[in-house]
Amino acid sequence: MNTVVITGSARGFGFELLKLFREKNYNVVLCDVSKENLDIAKNKLQSITSKGKILSFEVDITKEDTIRNLIDNTIKEFKTIDIWINNAGVNQPNKPIWELEKNVIDTLIDIDLKGSILCSKLIMPVMINQGHGQIYNVEGHGSNDAKILGLSIYGTAKRAITYFTESLAYESEKLNTNVLIGKITPGIMITNFINTSLGDKEKIILDDKTKKVYNILGDYPETIAKYMVDKIINNKKNNVKFTWLTNSRAAFRFITSSFRKRDFFKE
Repeated sequence: MNTVVITGSARGFGFELLKLFREKNYNVVLCDVSKENLDIAKNKLQSITSKGKILSFEVDITKEDTIRNLIDNTIKEFKTIDIWINNAGVNQPNKPIWELEKNVIDTLIDIDLKGSILCSKLIMPVMINQGHGQIYNVEGHGSNDAKILGLSIYGTAKRAITYFTESLAYESEKLNTNVLIGKITPGIMITNFINTSLGDKEKIILDDKTKKVYNILGDYPETIAKYMVDKIINNKKNNVKFTWLTNSRAAFRFITSSFRKRDFFKE
């Protein structure tokens, strides 16, 4: 039975991915920094009928020892880790670069960039040793060089994630590791992520223009997760990119927005 590990999976996109993997009888591994959110998520997963098992770990992806504990105990229980998805991340306070404190910049880079690098570094030898595996990194705003006021450091981290993932895929192929590397590009997801920063520590007030764009282009994470899980399960190629909000889909949304009214922010 295959096993999937997803960081930042106690809620949002990561949780919706895990739900679908559990429905498909995978062993699923929850990991998050919040024990409260982990307990809630585990209870929800247990209500889904599946042949697979559930593990749950408190993990800080900026700390190597907690990641190693997650990997070691998952291997001990399930023998292999077949799919690893680096999903954990935090949003940036809606401020220009020069108004961000150094500790905020450090947090954004440590979690949104270095966390995925560290997790990939630690899981890669495990997958090489077992002779197979898939690692996916989640892209975000900035991955395609887009720029928005108040998201510059987050975008910097995500632009670097794109290069890192492609480099990891290149090295994996050149060294014949049999480990497949890929990028997940979900687009705009309507979760608490878009209106909070630094892991719910600060509230972000979205202006009407931003809300309008989100209403046109956004989707709930469960919609995007269905598309991504099927792509991941059926993937046989290295250096892939799975994109939900394609240019054609975005164009269609804008063209039809006048009679396709949606309001994700209605109270």
